[in-house]
Amino acid sequence: MPKTPDISLPDPSRWKALVFIALAQLMVVLDATIVNIALPTAQQDLGISDGNRQWVITAYALAFGGLLLFGGRIADLWGRKRTFVVGLIGFAAASALGGAATGEAMMLGARALQGVFGALLAPAALSLLAVMFTDAKERAKAFGIYGAIAGGGGAVGLILGGVLTEYLNWRWTFFVNIPFAIVAAAGAYFVIREPAGTRNRASLDIPGVVLSTLGLVALVYGFTRAESAGWSDSLTIGMFVASGVLLLAFVVTEAKVAAPLLPLRVLTERNRGGVYLSLGLAVIAMFGLFLFLTFYLQVVKEYSPVMTGFAFLPMIVGMITGSTQIGARLMTRVAPRLLMAPGFLLAALGMLLLTQLDVNSSYAGLILPAQLMLGLGMGTAFMPAMSLATHGVDPADAGVASAMVNTSQQVGGAIGTALLNTIAASATTSYIASHAAGASDPRLLELQGMVHGFSSAIWWAVGILAASAVIAATFVNTGRPGGGSPVAGSGAAEGAEDEVRIPVVAH
Repeated sequence: MPKTPDISLPDPSRWKALVFIALAQLMVVLDATIVNIALPTAQQDLGISDGNRQWVITAYALAFGGLLLFGGRIADLWGRKRTFVVGLIGFAAASALGGAATGEAMMLGARALQGVFGALLAPAALSLLAVMFTDAKERAKAFGIYGAIAGGGGAVGLILGGVLTEYLNWRWTFFVNIPFAIVAAAGAYFVIREPAGTRNRASLDIPGVVLSTLGLVALVYGFTRAESAGWSDSLTIGMFVASGVLLLAFVVTEAKVAAPLLPLRVLTERNRGGVYLSLGLAVIAMFGLFLFLTFYLQVVKEYSPVMTGFAFLPMIVGMITGSTQIGARLMTRVAPRLLMAPGFLLAALGMLLLTQLDVNSSYAGLILPAQLMLGLGMGTAFMPAMSLATHGVDPADAGVASAMVNTSQQVGGAIGTALLNTIAASATTSYIASHAAGASDPRLLELQGMVHGFSSAIWWAVGILAASAVIAATFVNTGRPGGGSPVAGSGAAEGAEDEVRIPVVAH
């Protein structure tokens, strides 16, 4: 029988555990973008109609976004390690099913299953970090690595998706998850030691589960449908109305039940609330950018899928540098808002550069420096944001607090793709209509209209990132972890850092 670890001391295996947690997080984030590049080939092979093509993405987004809060609560109730391992095994099985798909129904079912198990896996991973790394400096390093993966994983997915699709087969964009999941699950099973006394064994809030799941599914589907059917479509409007009613009913329910799925104290603490809101807005801008740059490089500049993937490398390098070399090093020395607000502003400046895109823009002269600024800014901001997501929360609520981060990112991604794509499409149509009379080259006019649409939408992304910076500067008022109170009013929030530590040790 294995010896019970001394829970009064930090787990000596926590850094090994971080490797497997980071690997699992990379797999989940990769999956958000890797399938996009493979989709055209998969659609052709499986005979998926143009009308149903979006469901390959939407089936995953609906299951993942809708079930995240439930997954976070299951992690708190059932144990994060167990939930983490089950999520990995299930994700691997669903990926195998997707890679072996012989038709549309099998593919869509596999994508929905990936979303279900991803909703177990993602909050369990983040909450494990929250309860395992309680020392301020160690926490900064751990969340620096996690933040770099959360921010840069999507761009890595574009590279990997391009390589696998071009040189192997689209099916490998699914099969590649299997070794990731097996290694992470085996490592987690043998290495992770979840601290004692951090479970939440209260009964499951079934009304909360039903209302939150249906409300989030309606919200994500509303934005997804708006992209294809338009904002005035009756079903789109109906989804938004239904989502508002369901989520309002969810909030009322959570305020009344004895053991809520999402304790409102998780949302109402100003630092966590500021993190969820600023991160959600930032992801709106980033997801729109991934979409536009991918189309710009492949359609306008005629890059291959592999070249397109590698063209995103500067952003990945910037994110890793910002997260691990700037954010992690400064997090224990300055207040988090002094990293988050400037980070979002730097990203906004990088986005501002991209408003100058035209058909003949230089990659080295415009796109590369813009990506570096975006990556550095987002990496610097994401790192303290990920750590603050569980700031001051009782360890028993760590899973659901972690789920809120993923929920804000997932909903932000759905909004960003739909909102910015709609703005771009409208601007493109207007440009082509107003320039058609004097155009001598229809193909050139089409490309110019497309790029005009991209730059118009990117202006909105600049404003959204600036709003993220303002929210971070206004709402996030905690002082530096383990230090004095450099910000007025931060004493209570700062003391909350100890709230995470004391219950873990006391049990």
